[in-house]
Amino acid sequence: MASTSKIDVQSKLKDSSLFIADAFISGEWVSKDAKFDVYEASSASVLGQVANCSLEDFQTAIQDASQAGDKYFASTTAAVRGALLRKWYELIMTNQEDIATILSLENGKTMGEARGETAYAASFIAWFAEEATRSYGVTIPSSMPHTTLMTIREPVGVCGIITPWNFPAAMITRKVAPALAAGCSVVIKPPSETPFTCLALTKLAVEAGFPPGLIQVCPTKDRQAATELATNPLVKKISFTGSTGVGKMLAKLAAGTLKKVSLELGGNAPFIVFADADLDAAVEGAMFCKFRCSGQTCVCANRLYVQKSVAKEFTAKLVQKVSALQMGPGYEPSTTQGPLVNEAAVKKVREHIEDALAKGGKIEVGGKAPEQPGYFFAPTVISGATPDMIVSRDETFGPLAPVFEFDTEEEAIRLANDTEFGLAGYFFSRDYARIMRVAQRLQVGMVGANTGKISAAEAPFGGVKESGYGKEGSCYGLAEYTNVKSITIGGLDS
Repeated sequence: MASTSKIDVQSKLKDSSLFIADAFISGEWVSKDAKFDVYEASSASVLGQVANCSLEDFQTAIQDASQAGDKYFASTTAAVRGALLRKWYELIMTNQEDIATILSLENGKTMGEARGETAYAASFIAWFAEEATRSYGVTIPSSMPHTTLMTIREPVGVCGIITPWNFPAAMITRKVAPALAAGCSVVIKPPSETPFTCLALTKLAVEAGFPPGLIQVCPTKDRQAATELATNPLVKKISFTGSTGVGKMLAKLAAGTLKKVSLELGGNAPFIVFADADLDAAVEGAMFCKFRCSGQTCVCANRLYVQKSVAKEFTAKLVQKVSALQMGPGYEPSTTQGPLVNEAAVKKVREHIEDALAKGGKIEVGGKAPEQPGYFFAPTVISGATPDMIVSRDETFGPLAPVFEFDTEEEAIRLANDTEFGLAGYFFSRDYARIMRVAQRLQVGMVGANTGKISAAEAPFGGVKESGYGKEGSCYGLAEYTNVKSITIGGLDS
């Protein structure tokens, strides 16, 4: 049950002006009579109220972003855009502790995870500050005499940015930084569960010197208002991270005006441990990519496949590590496992566990929600998992690690690929021939071999199959926000 009490966020910040409840439209902070509540997950208390933007607000923001974007690209060079991004990066790192505090309060992450995400988010801005000057065209030999053919890259225009609550900072910067580097303007619909981090980042972007109107932020609970980003003809690209169902809906809407679309959608990541693996390293990898952010990441391990000969030993080592996790509010220094984002998330974990137990699974540790306020669920390991369980098909998005056993490499790959999703996959082995073989056969966009850490600014992020399309970060990320124009010049013999 949600509490109606409010938390004094300003008292926890060095710079209280970073905690903002307004929308940012047409270069102005806009207060709205209509507001919605945002909750602090460890106590289910109201953290604050945020402006609830209307359809008209989105239309105004899109119109202004279109005009501002045209001026921005015409009046800046790639080097200038890079310098603005670098200043934004520096301001975020200067205010890292405040950003992390806001993020931890509205998302529930531990302060260590929140500080890490803030630095991770800033790394995308630093990366694209450098990539801004590397949006290269090419010269192509022409088949016609006295003719030169070349290409240039131009910004796509207004970009609609729709982000999820599980990475309130990094999902913003991973999309907005390349857009700004390319010369685009953006209209952001931040997640309603965690809008404050986005608003704080926007304030720092304005301080960095980005022109008014270039970045618009419209928090809302009105789905019809938000879908304006997918249907308005002035919006030329949609970048969305979230569920596969919503992604498909946005893609259909965007097809009406043939927008460019990038989708980073659901996952069902396999985590394979072969008998020849370093089991201690495999357990550390599982702890990171399963229980980080309380299992609420799209690339977290959802299905742990362990070769039968080492399954008991691996499970025992994993249970020992999981048992040492300390649940609590993310902002408490002793906490190593924060709350889930809301009651629905807790309910889903419970349903997956009940289904697994009904089908023969065994709880090795955890298995229940504690009797305390907030949206907590004990980190859980289940042995005896089977393919007929819901957890085999559906992304739990919570601190539940089901351990499946397998016999052969061929079986492991078949089980891992038996899903409509294809975002990330992990495996551990000390056989280097197997490493290359399995990495190539996993039907995913990202592979972690002997590591659970696959996300970095320089690494392409994105999936295949129903996990979406398009790449974020890396040398490929900037191209997602540009159009290639070919220019043919004839008459060069005169």
